[in-house]
Formats: sequence, structure tokens, C-alpha cells
Amino acid sequence: MGLKTIMVCLTTPENTDTLMKVAVPLARKHNAHLIGLHTVEALLVYPGIAMHIPEPAFATFNASQKKESEAIKKVFTKHTGNEDFISEFRLVRAEAASSSEQMVECARAADLVIMAHEDKENDRYDQRHAQVQVIRESGRPVIVVPTDYDGPEIGANLLLGWSDTREAARAAHDMLGLADAGANLTVLRVGKAPQDALKDGDAIDVVEMFSRHGLKTTLEHREPLGHSIAEVLNQVAFEKGADLIATGAFGHSRAYDFVIGATTYALLRDQKLPVLFSK
Repeated sequence: MGLKTIMVCLTTPENTDTLMKVAVPLARKHNAHLIGLHTVEALLVYPGIAMHIPEPAFATFNASQKKESEAIKKVFTKHTGNEDFISEFRLVRAEAASSSEQMVECARAADLVIMAHEDKENDRYDQRHAQVQVIRESGRPVIVVPTDYDGPEIGANLLLGWSDTREAARAAHDMLGLADAGANLTVLRVGKAPQDALKDGDAIDVVEMFSRHGLKTTLEHREPLGHSIAEVLNQVAFEKGADLIATGAFGHSRAYDFVIGATTYALLRDQKLPVLFSK
């Protein structure tokens, strides 16, 4: 059925222009309803803390929130004003919930979520690590776009990081909705290739599945040779000229990710092009 609802999380004026350059072509291609979501921070006063906040402080805080929201909406409207697809700028006040929690709730009704790479210099405190929470909790595929990214439209040349996991299978099928007809796709397994190619049956089955959808699909194996899986994915994507990496996300427990580290976190720290994460 394709993509019919795309939600793009607009956190700052600085990243809105970058995100819209990715989101608008996808919405145009699929004639999708595009939602630009911006969450307004709530000024919370916690029980048990005796303090008085003067009325001018509230006024100044609200004025700054309004100014930022208007700046973001202006960029959103600039990119969508002349398009034929339906677009909607949605302003949501966080209130008692955090900004990330509001993003998760809104994301669940979208076919695809698009977010910016974390920007510690410009993101509000309540927006920090929102990418991780939306990927983990929303149940929806999430594309994270590097800061200041200005690459090609997504869909013509794709890279799938494949492993024998539920998350990788989700990523494979989520990616189908983004692929152009006849797109080039590299299915990449990081690790030593088996001596008998037929023993890699699950990867071969995935390649054949994509081929039935009309994609020009190849299967590759790359040994890490001392590099992390994330580094290999980025390197192969560069070599192939890919416009998107798709991968399963957070396949381990939170404790494992915290102690050992994980490919998902590595890609979120150092990504060179848009990455589709599926959980």
C-alpha cells in the first residue's frame, strides 16, 4: 500500500530545513500526508520545591517558545506551500509528559517517522536522546538524518545491513516501502562469507524476496578487519553511493547495550547518510 502518513519531528529551526529536504520528496513520491510535529516545552514546577516564579519569567519563557515555533513553522510552510500532497504543522505542548514521550505517542499513527541527528548545541534538554526513545518505544520505522545532510533523494540506491534477527527482518520489509521501482539494493552481511554459499540460506531468501519485488539486489559479505559493524556499513554505503542504510535496531537488552555497546548507538553517533532503524 506504500507510505500514506509521514511524520517528521521538527525540534529546532536549525534542523528543520535539512529534514524537510528529505521528507518532502518522499511525501511527493507517495502522495502521503506529511505531518510536521513540534513539541512545546512545558515550564514545570515540582511539588515539594518551595520557590516562586515571577509572572515575567513565565511571559519570557512562553515568548521564546512561541518565537521558536513560528520559526520552525515558517520553514515547514516554505517547503510544503507549493506541493500537492496534504501537509499539516502540528504544535503539541509537552505538559507533564516529556517531549520524547509526546513524539512516541504521535509516531504510532505514522507509517514512517523522520528525525534529525541529535544536536547537543541546539536541542532543548527535554529533546535529548529523543531518537533512541522513539526507535525503542514507538513501534514504527524511524529515519535519522545527519545534521546539515544535503544528499540525493531516498529510494534509488539502498543498503540493508542483514543479520539473522527479527529486527533485521523488520528493517528489510520497512525498507520496501521506500524503494523506487527497479532500485539498486545491496544486502550486506558483516562477517566472513561461508565456504558453501548455500549455507547462507536466510540471506539468499531475502535477496530473492527483494528480486520478486523488482529490485536489483546483490548479496555481499565483508569481514570487519578490526572495524566496527557501523564503520563497515558506512564504508560500504559510501562505496555503493547509497542514499539510505536500513538496519535492525536495539537487538540486545538495555543492559547489554550499556555495558558492551551496540551498532545502533554507533550509527547514531557517527552516521554519514540517512539511516532507517527498525525495532
